[in-house]
Amino acid sequence: MPPIINAQKISKAFGAKPLFENISFTVSEADRIGLIGPNGSGKSTLLRILAGTEVPDGGDVAVRKRLQLSYVAQDSRFAAGATIRSIVEQARARSLAADAANGSHYAETLGRAGFQDLDLEAGSLSGGWQKRLAIVEALVQAPDVLLLDEPTNHLDLAGIEWLEDLLQQAAFACVLVSHDRYFLEAVATQMAELSRVYPDGLLRVQGNYSVFLEKKEEFLHAQARRQEALENLVHSEIEWLRRGAKARTRKSKARIDKAGELMSELADLNARTRTSSAQIDFSSTDRKTKRLIELEKVSFEIGGRTLFERLNFTVAAGMRIGVVGPNGSGKTTFLRMLRGEIAPTIGQIRRADWLRIVYFDQTRRLDPSVSLRRALAPQGDSVVYQDRVIHVASWAARFLFNGGQLNQPVERLSGGERARLLIAQLMLQPADILLLDEPTNDLDIPTLEILEESLLEFHGSLVLVTHDRYLLDRVSTVVLGLDGEGGAESFADYSQWEAWQSERQRPAGMAEPSTPVEQSSLASPPKKLSYIEAREYAGIEQRINDAEQTLQARRAALEDPAIATDAPRLLAAQAELEAAEKILDELYTRWSELEDKAGSLKRATR
Repeated sequence: MPPIINAQKISKAFGAKPLFENISFTVSEADRIGLIGPNGSGKSTLLRILAGTEVPDGGDVAVRKRLQLSYVAQDSRFAAGATIRSIVEQARARSLAADAANGSHYAETLGRAGFQDLDLEAGSLSGGWQKRLAIVEALVQAPDVLLLDEPTNHLDLAGIEWLEDLLQQAAFACVLVSHDRYFLEAVATQMAELSRVYPDGLLRVQGNYSVFLEKKEEFLHAQARRQEALENLVHSEIEWLRRGAKARTRKSKARIDKAGELMSELADLNARTRTSSAQIDFSSTDRKTKRLIELEKVSFEIGGRTLFERLNFTVAAGMRIGVVGPNGSGKTTFLRMLRGEIAPTIGQIRRADWLRIVYFDQTRRLDPSVSLRRALAPQGDSVVYQDRVIHVASWAARFLFNGGQLNQPVERLSGGERARLLIAQLMLQPADILLLDEPTNDLDIPTLEILEESLLEFHGSLVLVTHDRYLLDRVSTVVLGLDGEGGAESFADYSQWEAWQSERQRPAGMAEPSTPVEQSSLASPPKKLSYIEAREYAGIEQRINDAEQTLQARRAALEDPAIATDAPRLLAAQAELEAAEKILDELYTRWSELEDKAGSLKRATR
């Protein structure tokens, strides 16, 4: 069956800088394609070309006749005064399939998205609900193809899960640009990465994000072997050329031509594989205080609504706290209270003396008229980072800015570049506590991975608001969940928060089923292993084997006669044995949990 969108050999450049060249990209029925790539590689531009809102510099884009295509841009904008009802009805009127059947689909879509008061003005909605409305606006047009540019930006975790379920069940094709790795893992059936590192500018793989990572590693490994072989061949040819051919025969001329081709191929390969990554490293202080911020019976009300009440919470040294909750539950308000920007309605907040707090604002407030040079180094042509003076050009290069951008105004930076600029500013401020409000929006996956490593190595405390579940699972040691109705609880991880939410949403008085038949009819669908859990499950047997060997070694050490007669060494050996036993017990407990989870999923799919 021919593709419904067929882009062949398309190119696009802004000024003298090409975004991509000779890219071919097709979309067929029921495809769910995740599109990733470094910031500035042209993902959003490619999506707009597929949508027909932007024209390529070269190449052709063909679409099937009467194709209904819906496009949701990164930033959702609605006309002043427009209501939810008017926006959705106008979108439905634009649909080629607007009919009676579509009317029921329209009502169902609004209901599932959670909209109740359809006469609210779109401008009064939070960023997350505006994003939901933009997606609904696209869906009611009954699209054959849905194009989504960073759809999880501004959505809360419940909104992301709503979108995941919607796309998993959708009959239409979908191309989505996203940096959310869990979202890509759950939704995508194909992955494509737009990057100059690939010979064709694009690597496309059948499968979800984890399959893509495996195939990408195989490709890059093969490319590295080819690069090494080329280097050896070119070295041999250069030696031959230096010696000079004794006779200019047809054979020697062909070899000279071949040597030129090899050198050209190697130069192209070296240029493509020469990549840079941002250098992110937050500076912590040497503060020894254990309790940095204490909240005692803290409540906060706004507009007659209680966001949280009687909250007791302590931010201690070294804690990495993830804050989660639906849009409007008070996550940003909580950060602003910790910072001292606003006071609680009731209760006390005690902060350690001379506490140094560094705050990343999700609104990314930057003076659009100031140059990048002045934004990076307000006082001159250098910055002081960890007691070292660094020239502004070198500092800019750490965050992937080139010299030509230094005199450009900030307003010309992309969303990802603005995020990197803010991180560059924060890194100059030594911190006891980092308060980060949605720092991942617009960052590409390589920069996200570097940010994660930096946060894991940061020696101060961290309070992180993010919708990126992978980042939450990897970085946070405590999760503070806000339900938006005044409730707040602490959890060990995000999955515990999810379970708590599900329990609270169960109708009051629902009894546990008393018979096997009733139990099977009322049981909720088994929750699948997450990406992190699947990887953990795959390697846990080896970890248990290693832990058992360690335990045997500790027992053998305790039985050593030389240690048995040395009291201090004996006590140390006993402590090491107990620690090894505890680790092994925890691994077996975790293995049992994962085994049950995986087993329930298998039984449900039989």
